[in-house]
Amino acid sequence: MSGHSHWAGIKHRKGLNDATRAKIFTKHGKLITIAARSGDGNPDTNFQLRLAIERARAENMPKENIERSIKRGTGELKDGVEIQEVLYEAYGPGQIAMLIKAATDNKNRTLGELKTLLMKNGGKMVPAGSVSYLFKLVGNINITVEKDDDISDLELQVIEAGAEDTIYSDGILTLYTRPEELQKTREALGKKGLKIADAGLVWAPIQKTTIDASDKLGYENLLELLDDQDDVQEIYDNL
Repeated sequence: MSGHSHWAGIKHRKGLNDATRAKIFTKHGKLITIAARSGDGNPDTNFQLRLAIERARAENMPKENIERSIKRGTGELKDGVEIQEVLYEAYGPGQIAMLIKAATDNKNRTLGELKTLLMKNGGKMVPAGSVSYLFKLVGNINITVEKDDDISDLELQVIEAGAEDTIYSDGILTLYTRPEELQKTREALGKKGLKIADAGLVWAPIQKTTIDASDKLGYENLLELLDDQDDVQEIYDNL
């Protein structure tokens, strides 16, 4: 199973210069605003907000930026901007199925920009429902594995906590849960003292596909360009 966010990997490869850092803070700010608006402004009672804040803090987003984003979501900060979360469907080079999650204050602008970007780089936007049936929404938790940790023992612990599937790669144990079990599993793992790197809901492909080397190169270039689009938050595919 896979359901990773390509944005997470790309931003680290680029390095955190001032422009990149500002872009990352903007992306996190939008997610915090959306989470605060959909629940309330208290991370103790709003689980999605707590996750959004944890991600922002992991990138060293300043406290005042986080608080301002929360106030924008709760309506305390009235700047006339309404951020909406939108899930776009597309095909990339080699007919890779893609779900592109965006947070935008202008859906028409974002749609137009993404259509143009995809068209110029071997992809195309498709109507809602064209590829989403190839994915399912799952809870995703990434645990940092230290060099002395026993992977088998960790897997047993996360299964006991509610994981339905696990994958280990490059020092990270990724586990998947049913969406409704994410919060309970996240809290159970925290009580076990495990080092949680990230947690959230992701779109995982039901079946994976493969592409040739030339399509892979084109797709990686497309991912970089999508990452530079300010409204794009996460990209999921069936690779």
